[in-house]
Amino acid sequence: MVQWSKYDRWWLSAWIFPLISALVWLGMLLAMFGTWEAEGSPHYPSMDPDQHIAYISDIGAFGLKPLFQTGAVLTTIFLDLGFVAERWLRHYGRLAPNTSRVQSTLSSISIFFAILGTCGLILLSNFDTYHHDRLHDGFLLLFLAGYILSAIFLCAEYQRLGIHYRQHRILRLSFWIKLAFIIVEVALAIVFAATAWNGHQDVAAVFEWIVALIFTFYVLSFLLDLWPSVRHKHHVPQGWREQEEARLEKMAERNNGGLPPSNQDPAPVISEPNQGTYQNTTDGLYYDQAIGNYRGTYVTGGPGSHLQNASAQYPPAHNDLGKQKKRGVGPLRF
Repeated sequence: MVQWSKYDRWWLSAWIFPLISALVWLGMLLAMFGTWEAEGSPHYPSMDPDQHIAYISDIGAFGLKPLFQTGAVLTTIFLDLGFVAERWLRHYGRLAPNTSRVQSTLSSISIFFAILGTCGLILLSNFDTYHHDRLHDGFLLLFLAGYILSAIFLCAEYQRLGIHYRQHRILRLSFWIKLAFIIVEVALAIVFAATAWNGHQDVAAVFEWIVALIFTFYVLSFLLDLWPSVRHKHHVPQGWREQEEARLEKMAERNNGGLPPSNQDPAPVISEPNQGTYQNTTDGLYYDQAIGNYRGTYVTGGPGSHLQNASAQYPPAHNDLGKQKKRGVGPLRF
């Protein structure tokens, strides 16, 4: 039977923050639109006389204002928790860590603008479009600008992470999703503002609902960022794999026995007359490129050493028995 530890509770990990945020936001939008349709598409006092499609703010200003306020608070709070969790997990090694101060700075700036977007959404839900028209529009701009700027800086961070950690394709996937969100949301926000400014309120209302729905998918994209930090019996956190690989590389360097790395030529021993000879600093051996093998040292007289070469040139005269004692017992010879 598999024994589970408290760290194996993957369902309590940080990835749940963006999931809750997206579900709350989507549920709020569906509840508001469904209620408006179920009531027969009423014309609210905040709507223009010739307007037939209600803005989200129109529905949130009458009857469903508590739902709008609660949904705005929960959505942004849990999304910001996802931002902070991503920064914390990357800093403490559960996710692939940042490799430069620039990346850490980009992440911090992204969190700052996300908090501004949070303030914008919460405030616009409280200052409704019927009683505080100008304030509501200003907070709407703060909400959109805050999260779009946050996505831009986060996208820049992930672009740099993807270059450094090419083995983690999920980083590049997250980068492209966030880049697509920036492009699409900016384009739709421009269309929304232009149509509302020119008096095409129904068209502007449709684009506002589309922008809000696309924001749901942006929130869900943080699942890709936080899921790699999960630990369970079939998955090791992304950052732990990086730490293990770095540890194995250092161990391999220490256990290399002083041999030159495979991707780097060893430094030549200048004192040797043969410039193709390289020294092993651990055991004093010499590597000869010409013969493709190690040479012995002066002391050991191993293969290829100077002592062996000298012996080959001047072999000992073993047949010269005139200089050797021929008789004797034990160590005593005559």
